[in-house]
Amino acid sequence: MRIITGSARGIQLESLPGENTRPTTDRVKEALFSMIQFEIEGRRVLDLFGGSGQLGLEALSRGAQHCVFIDAARAACDVITANAKKCKLFDKCRISTGDYASFLRSAAEKEQFDIIFLDPPYDSEYLAAALTGIVDGRLLANGGKIVCETDNGALPASKRLLKDEAYHAQQVRQQVFGEDDALQAQFTVLRSALYGRTRITLLECAGRPEDEQ
Repeated sequence: MRIITGSARGIQLESLPGENTRPTTDRVKEALFSMIQFEIEGRRVLDLFGGSGQLGLEALSRGAQHCVFIDAARAACDVITANAKKCKLFDKCRISTGDYASFLRSAAEKEQFDIIFLDPPYDSEYLAAALTGIVDGRLLANGGKIVCETDNGALPASKRLLKDEAYHAQQVRQQVFGEDDALQAQFTVLRSALYGRTRITLLECAGRPEDEQ
């Protein structure tokens, strides 16, 4: 696990031991950052399920201005801190141990981010809840992007189905929005792509009438 490019290019990152934290593979990370490569410079970033911190640190290495890292495990935050110092990016970080929902409530109407990374544990229902908190708290800046990483599960037997837009739309509805149509209506899905079993979905807020005045 390493920083792919930018000021900290090639630096190997520490990971949290055990199975609770699942690092994003280099292949998936490269694909993810290719989706937002022109959105990073000078931006404020939130890595809400920080893990090892590799997504937020990659963004900082590529020119993001600042990143807030949140993780419920103190051990994970210790690893993020060590990795940030190793990359010489610690001065651009705010690292907090705490529950993601508590952070969203405390930051509501107070903070805004241009890029938000959401990579919660695959067996949780945190993603839809986090998206709800982001919308309710107006935490995504105008024009901001949310990057979601989910487990697509077993791939369909038919390769033809993998080219079916309806299949991917249904998987996004289930995995990202928890089949909550009202929540999904709050967002525009800019892109969703599979890399093995891993799905990366890029979102932006659909906008509210009062935001357009």
